[in-house]
Amino acid sequence: QLNCRGKVLDLTTPVVMGVLNVTPDSFSDGGRFLKVEEAVAQARQMSDEGAAIIDVGGESTRPGAQPVGETEELTRVIPVIERLVAELDVVISIDSMKPAVMRAACDAGASLINDVNALRAPGAIEVALSTEAAVCLMHMQGEPRDMQHNPHYGNVTTEVAAFLDERLQTCLNAGLPADRIALDPGFGFGKTLAHNLQLLARLDKIASLGQPVLVGVSRKSMFGTLLDVPASERIYASVTAAGLAVWQAAHIIRSHDVRATLHAVKVAAATQQYR
Repeated sequence: QLNCRGKVLDLTTPVVMGVLNVTPDSFSDGGRFLKVEEAVAQARQMSDEGAAIIDVGGESTRPGAQPVGETEELTRVIPVIERLVAELDVVISIDSMKPAVMRAACDAGASLINDVNALRAPGAIEVALSTEAAVCLMHMQGEPRDMQHNPHYGNVTTEVAAFLDERLQTCLNAGLPADRIALDPGFGFGKTLAHNLQLLARLDKIASLGQPVLVGVSRKSMFGTLLDVPASERIYASVTAAGLAVWQAAHIIRSHDVRATLHAVKVAAATQQYR
């Protein structure tokens, strides 16, 4: 289970988190949902297709992305979150590294903080504590603007698991309850194709930390490298990887393509019970 400000997500069967980027420069859907009505319509469609969570982001974290100012990020996400909270019966997540944005989003009704920086910014853990939001702690080597400049590891699975365990213990020691914490190994965030594939093959190592595992592989550049296809043609690879992730004990799959991903998740989960 994941307790999102009193709304409990049952993760006995894995769920899908729909991606809603209200940005001009995200790698796959940048610029498509900048207007509030367009963003709400997309979120409504993802909810209708079965998304249990809608993840709203106002700053691109694609490789090479440049930082966005706090005011601009707030302007992008808050009106959308307010509408979604009023109109949809799903968990609304804020995808942000900035504590002020996290707090404003939770004040607007968001109940999950999805932070690629794993609450390392000063004040971030305090925001999670005071708002009672659930959190997702993600591993990233470097920062979005430089993370793909020669990423390196001795053993990627061991190092990612160690980092996530350290952040988990830090949050627990600060008073954040275990039932409000999910972990994300950060596919594509400071990792080569080989690193990503190794993580996917050993995702059970991350699951062994005892927390819900979130996986975001939707349309990622790892599939562009592996298959030589643009982002618009990576749905089959993304869905395949989603099924593999669930087979390896992932609980939440973050996706641009909710319906197709949910089908893969359900098949993998239904089969898994007979292992």
